[in-house]
Amino acid sequence: MAVLTFAPAIQRHVPMPELTVSAGTVREMLDIAFAGQPQLRGYIVDDQGSLRRHVAIFVDGTMIRDRERMSDAVRDGSRVYVVQALSGG
Repeated sequence: MAVLTFAPAIQRHVPMPELTVSAGTVREMLDIAFAGQPQLRGYIVDDQGSLRRHVAIFVDGTMIRDRERMSDAVRDGSRVYVVQALSGG
């Protein structure tokens, strides 16, 4: 099982508790989260299903590479963290 955590900045808009799930990819994990909290989908992914520009996802401390399909692998014991990316100057 892997752990999926949404940062407080995201939970301020859509409350989502930490989830422990069995999944092989980041997309599978997110789909499980979206099933339990449908309004989270619009905040995390765009109309084409790609990760929004203001969101970053880390698997075991490394930012995912595939922002379109989110096919990055998740293993048992992985920690996946979804954060709101910062911008500005």
